[in-house]
Amino acid sequence: MADRKKLRSRITTDGLDRVPHRAFMRGQGLDDDAIARPMICVVSTQSETSPCNMGLGAQAQHAYKGVQEAGGTPRESTTISVSDGLSMNHQGMKASLMSRELIADSVELLMRGHAYDGIIGYGGCDKNLPAMIMGMVRMNAPSVFVFGGSTLPGMYKGKTISILDTYEGAGAVMSGDLSHEELDEMERAAMPTIGACPGQFTANTMGMISEVLGIAPLGSSLIPAVYSERAALGRKAGHLVMEILERGGPLPRDLVTRESLENACAILAATGGSTNAGMHICAIANEAGIPFTMDDVGTVFERTPLIGNLRPGGQYYALDVHRLGGVPVIIKELIKSGHMHGHTLTLTGETLEDATRDAPDPDGDVIRPVSNAIDSSGGVIVIKGNLAPQGAFIKVAGLKRRIHEGPARVFDSEEEAMAVIRKRGYHEGEVLIIRNEGPKGGPGMREMLGPTAVIYGQGMGEKVALVTDGRFSGATRGMCIGYLSPEAGAGGPLALVETGDIIRIDTTEGVRAIDLHVDDETLARRRAALAAAPARKLSGAMEKYANAVQSAYFGAITHSGNAEWPFEDAQDD
Repeated sequence: MADRKKLRSRITTDGLDRVPHRAFMRGQGLDDDAIARPMICVVSTQSETSPCNMGLGAQAQHAYKGVQEAGGTPRESTTISVSDGLSMNHQGMKASLMSRELIADSVELLMRGHAYDGIIGYGGCDKNLPAMIMGMVRMNAPSVFVFGGSTLPGMYKGKTISILDTYEGAGAVMSGDLSHEELDEMERAAMPTIGACPGQFTANTMGMISEVLGIAPLGSSLIPAVYSERAALGRKAGHLVMEILERGGPLPRDLVTRESLENACAILAATGGSTNAGMHICAIANEAGIPFTMDDVGTVFERTPLIGNLRPGGQYYALDVHRLGGVPVIIKELIKSGHMHGHTLTLTGETLEDATRDAPDPDGDVIRPVSNAIDSSGGVIVIKGNLAPQGAFIKVAGLKRRIHEGPARVFDSEEEAMAVIRKRGYHEGEVLIIRNEGPKGGPGMREMLGPTAVIYGQGMGEKVALVTDGRFSGATRGMCIGYLSPEAGAGGPLALVETGDIIRIDTTEGVRAIDLHVDDETLARRRAALAAAPARKLSGAMEKYANAVQSAYFGAITHSGNAEWPFEDAQDD
C-alpha cells in the first residue's frame, strides 16, 4: 500500500484533533480498517437528465467494488449534468457549456474539501466528459476516467438510425419529403437503449480522446453502455487507481503533455470527430498549464489524414469500431504512419505504442489504412480570414462542396434564425449568420444542431452556408462554420456584418479562408455605431460566466490554469 504518511486523506483522519472527523466517518459506517485505507472519490454524472447519464451510477458501483478489492475505501459522489439533447434549440442550451466549468469546479471542490487520495470519474455526454478530465488534470491526483459508452444504433425500415436522423427528419417533414407518421416511427426507434449518441459526435470523440490522452483505459470508450463487459471495466478502473497511487504515477499532468494533446487532435481529425472536441482539447491543456490554442489544433488537423468512415460524415457507428478492436486500432495505425506520437504514456505506465502493439489492423471499410485514406487532411479543419482573425472550425468529412460565396442574411440569435428556417424563408446561395451566441455573447455558446439539421432535412444542406460564433454538435454536417473567433459579443468582425454583405468561404487545401467583402471605411462606421449600443444586464451563473470566460480560440476557459495543490503534513497524535 502507498506510504500512509504521504496520503492526502491523512489530513482528515490522523491526529487527536481529528476525532470529530473520524466520528463523521464512523457515522458513514466506516470502521478502523476503512478509515486507515486510502480514500478514493468515485464520482459520476448519474442523473435522469438524459439517457447518456442514466447508467453511470450502476457502472460506478463496479468501480467502487474494484477500489475495495484493491485495498482502498471508495467514497461515492455525483455532480450535475446538462443534456445537450434536451437543451437544444432553446435558451436552455446556454447552460450546456457553462456546465463544463461547473462540473470541473465540483470535482476540484470534492477533492480539495475531502482531501481524497485519488479519483475515478464517470462521464456520459458532451460536456461532462471533458469536464471530468479537466477536474482531474487540475487536481493532479491519481485518476482514472471512464466514458459510460453510447447507445446501440436504432433500426428503422431495415437501416440503422440515430438521433441525428430525427433532427433531419423534422426538416424533411417541413419540406414535405417525409410524413408525420414516418417521423413518429423514427422518433420511437432512434434511441433503443441508454447511452450517448452512437455516431462520431462529441461524446464518442471525447471518449476516444480520453484513451489517447492516457487518462482512460485503452479499449474502454467504445464499449456500448449496455454491454455487460462494463462491469469488469469498472472493477479494472478501481484496481488501476490503486496501482497508480502505489506507484506514485503516472498522474494526469504526466499524461497530458503537448505531444498527447497533439495525439488527441490527431484522432479527432482522423475520425471526422466533433468540432466541439477541438475546443475541449484547448481547455484540458489549460488545466495542465500548457498553452494550446485553435492554431495548435489546426496544425495537427492539416497533417492528419481522415481514415474513419464514421457518422455523420461517413457510414458507421462507435459499435462498429468496438467490434474491430476499438480505439487501439486507430492509434496503432496513426503511430505506424507517423501521425501520432508513440512515446506518450498510458495509465499503466506503458507507452502508447507499446500498449497498442498487438491491436488489430484497420478493416479497410470502417477504419481505413492511412495508405488508402478518405482524405489527405483531417475531417475537421480550421479556417481564418478577416471575418475570423483567430479562426473557426468546420467539419469537412463528407462535405462535397468546398467553396461557397454569397450574400449574408444576418440573425442576432438562434431563435431569429429558426423562425425563418422553419418557414423556408431563406434562399439557395445565402450565408446564414447566427451571431451573439459565443461564450461571452450568449453567454454560454449555444450549439446549432437544430438549425443545421433542419436545413439538411429540407434538402438545403450544401446549398447554403451557416456561420456562427456559437458551437456545432458533433452530429452537424454541411457547410457549417462555428466557434468563429473573436466572437461578436467581444467585438469581433462578425458583429459588423449586415444582410446583403458578400462572404466567401474556401475550405480547399492551401486556402482555408473566410472573408467579408466590405471596405474598411464602411466597417469603421459600423464599429462606431456598435460601440454606442447599451450594455446587457445579466445575473446569476450567466453573469459570472460572461465575466470570466475567454475566447473559443483558447478553449472558452474561465481561469488561468495549473495551480499546485498544497497540503500540510498530517499531524501525529
